[in-house]
Amino acid sequence: MRLHRLDITAFGPFGGAQQVDFDELSGAGLFLLHGPTGAGKTSVLDAVCYALYGAVPGARQSAQGLGLRSDHAAPSTRTEIRLELTVAGRRLEVTRQPPWERPKKRGTGTTTEKAQSWLRAYDSAAGAWKDLSRSHQEIGEEITQLLGMSREQFCQVVLLPQGDFARFLRADAEARGKLLGRLFDTHRFAEVEKRLAERRRTTEAEVRAGDAALLADAHRMHQEAGHTVEVPLPDLGPGDPGLAESVLSWAAVARSTAREGLTIARCARGAAESAQAAADRVLDDVREVDRLQRRFTEARERAARLEERADGHRDAQTRMERARKAEAVAPALDLRDSTEAEHRRAAGEETRARAALPETFADAGAPGLAAAARKAAEELGGLESARRAERRLAELGTERASLDRQERADEDVLQDAESWLAGWEDTRAGVEARIESAQEAAARAEQLAVQREPALKRLGAARLRDELAQDTEDAHARSLAAREHATAAHAHWLELKEQRLQGIAAELAAGLVDGESCAVCGATEHPAPARKIAGHVDRETEEGALAAYRRADEQRTEAEGRLGVVREALAAATAEAHDTPTSQLAEQAEELERLHAEARTLASGLHAAREARERAEREHERRLTAQQEAARRVASRASLRDALDREKASLEGELEQARGAAGSVSERAAQLERRAALLTEAADRVRVAEDTAQRLKEADARLADAAFRAGFETPRAAAAALLDDVAHRDLQRKLDAWQLEESAVRAVLAEADTTDAARRPPADLWAAEQTAESAARRLRGAASAQDAAARRCAELDALSHRATAGVHRLAPLREEYDRVARLAGLAAGTSADNERRMRLESYVLAARLEQVASAATVRLQRMSSGRYTLVHSADRAGRGRSGLGLHVVDAWTGRERDTATLSGGETFFASLALALGLADVVTDEAGGVRLDTLFIDEGFGSLDDQTLDEVLDVLDSLRERDRSVGIVSHVADLRRRIHAQLEVVKGRTGSVVRQRGAQE
Repeated sequence: MRLHRLDITAFGPFGGAQQVDFDELSGAGLFLLHGPTGAGKTSVLDAVCYALYGAVPGARQSAQGLGLRSDHAAPSTRTEIRLELTVAGRRLEVTRQPPWERPKKRGTGTTTEKAQSWLRAYDSAAGAWKDLSRSHQEIGEEITQLLGMSREQFCQVVLLPQGDFARFLRADAEARGKLLGRLFDTHRFAEVEKRLAERRRTTEAEVRAGDAALLADAHRMHQEAGHTVEVPLPDLGPGDPGLAESVLSWAAVARSTAREGLTIARCARGAAESAQAAADRVLDDVREVDRLQRRFTEARERAARLEERADGHRDAQTRMERARKAEAVAPALDLRDSTEAEHRRAAGEETRARAALPETFADAGAPGLAAAARKAAEELGGLESARRAERRLAELGTERASLDRQERADEDVLQDAESWLAGWEDTRAGVEARIESAQEAAARAEQLAVQREPALKRLGAARLRDELAQDTEDAHARSLAAREHATAAHAHWLELKEQRLQGIAAELAAGLVDGESCAVCGATEHPAPARKIAGHVDRETEEGALAAYRRADEQRTEAEGRLGVVREALAAATAEAHDTPTSQLAEQAEELERLHAEARTLASGLHAAREARERAEREHERRLTAQQEAARRVASRASLRDALDREKASLEGELEQARGAAGSVSERAAQLERRAALLTEAADRVRVAEDTAQRLKEADARLADAAFRAGFETPRAAAAALLDDVAHRDLQRKLDAWQLEESAVRAVLAEADTTDAARRPPADLWAAEQTAESAARRLRGAASAQDAAARRCAELDALSHRATAGVHRLAPLREEYDRVARLAGLAAGTSADNERRMRLESYVLAARLEQVASAATVRLQRMSSGRYTLVHSADRAGRGRSGLGLHVVDAWTGRERDTATLSGGETFFASLALALGLADVVTDEAGGVRLDTLFIDEGFGSLDDQTLDEVLDVLDSLRERDRSVGIVSHVADLRRRIHAQLEVVKGRTGSVVRQRGAQE
């Protein structure tokens, strides 16, 4: 992979468009990227990474999207990164445009544009660029496949962050494993470990569940058997040997005992059933005798009660006969009653109608009343024209009053409109002032928002810095305490070991046996073996002290690791917050927050002010329109008022003649209408009363004739004998009930069985029922006992069968668990078969680390003049696991030591050699893709002149492989040694790049 050209627009600190020509810089093979702190040197490398992968490296990953845009860029300038490179023999151009907020084309405010990407390839035959894709996902997959590296691998291999590799040299095996795992993608081996561990837990849970189920079945069988089994249940737990055999044997005994109990229960039930059948037969006979005796007694009692009511029965029969005769007179009675009621109603209505008439009509007949009604109706017809005139006069008054109200309303409208329009200019000026004030506040809020975010970040960093300062002191104190504790534990272990060595003879003598050879001298006789003295230290005591020392040493290592982590975090927080007090930063942030909130509050009224202006303009137009319309209505109303006055004078003369003595024509017409109606109604009521009186006389004659023919002396006697429907049905029901009761009593007294039972002694029903109930209870008890025994047998059979099946099913599962547990322990490094306690993923990474150390040694020996060599170590560190150790061999002393003991300058060129070696190994891992452009970030300031020359010679030797290396550094001496330079200059309007080739 070789970089050719990089175009940066509105990205990071670069407010305008900048271009980097890597072909020119790579002409000398080595070029320098320098500039003041904060100018944007790292942003150039970020742009390269973002162009390829659509994301920036490392901790800056959170600053995606809108956070990548330069604060110095013009609002209409879009952020864009364009990179031209050659990879795998293809010349490509990648363009990335992250999302950004641009001003709206219409109105105010901003809108967010989506991210865009382009990938083009250069067609040498056609001499032009060819579009390949505009999909983010497709471009990312294509670049990753061509480079053969993920973004993390690219950032470690091409950008070579020296700080990470310096930490790599000092890190423990776990930290190295995480970095190597990301670079070489060994997660599949970790997944194998995880799958084996999960499978082990699953099978273990299944085995324990099987044992628990077997014990549960055994306890259920014990509950079902109850006290019938004298043999106790085996007292065993899950995993105990012989559990299955003991449970199955006990189950066989329980089943046999349950079957014997079932046979005994069946015999007892048969005997109880026979006894109950005999008792039931005796009870049925006694019940029948008791029933017949009670039936005979009840019949005798009913016959006595009938004899007592015989006189009442004969009276009821007589009354029923008279009621049947009176039924022939009932139609005449009904006719006479209805006619009399009609006559009374007609007479009352006639009286009421005459009372409403004047006294002159008190004795008038129906013809005279009808003639007077016709005369009043004729007079009423002559007033119709006068009534219409009177209604029109009322309408004229209403119209005149409406004109007066309209005139007053128009005067109010004119006065209100003139008053409101007089203050229109002041109202409009006030609304415009509110809009201008809100717009200014919105602009001020945007400026304060830009200033607030950096202030809040610095404040957060300062607070973290203060917290980490105290954490650093605490971690340092804990590290010192852990170191002292480890030293004391080490001294105690050495002291105990020395004491044990002094008394080792007595320990060896304890194992001597007469006739067997001595392990030291070989003699078979032991005349004077050494004896243990008081305070003798044995092997267990020494091993306990050693274990305590190892635990203390692990705690020391852990405390020192935590101290390093806290110190690194403190340095990062201090770099961002500097030395500014937290209180001062908090005051600045609080002031910016307050000003921003005030500006936003004022700006929030912009929309309301604009709406107020629109409402005021609409109100102004409405008031003008209302004023003009009111003026037109006032002018047209005068002529209409004169016409109404003339029509009113004409109608008043006509009505004065028509109403006579009445107050109005309507009143006169109402009087005539009421008189005609009363006269007409009275004539009708007189005629109806005369007609009903004649029909009442005829009904009295017919009633007298009907009563005489039915045998009654007077109509009143016939009416008294007549019964209504309810009384008739009640009397007939009593007569029928008497007859039925009499027939039933005679039938019972005539039965032969009942008569014979009455002659026998009284039946003892209670004794027979008690005997039958006792037999039934014995039968229910026997049946319950048989059912319980049968259920116990069935449950024990089912549980025994399930327990047997569980035992057979658990055997292969336990074998699988043993096999999986061995494999999982071996892969996790916890098995005794894994002597170095090395995990599977660590084993693979150890091989990769060995390759990296071998490739790094080639360059490290040149940088250190042959003094240092990097070697991979598979030894265990204390009680920890092995496989990822990294040591340096010092040729001057011939000793091998940990890389954490290197000085600052030695650590730099050792980490540089490690980074270059890692680049070679990852390149080979990626399929041999050439990495023709590399970047090295800082670290040269810790080297002396001689070492710097040797390091630069090594980097310069990369040109032999047609590579170009870019060095990111502040060291001034490098500017004299390296002629090809890319300088980043910062200013108030943003940073710019200045490029100088090797020939300038």
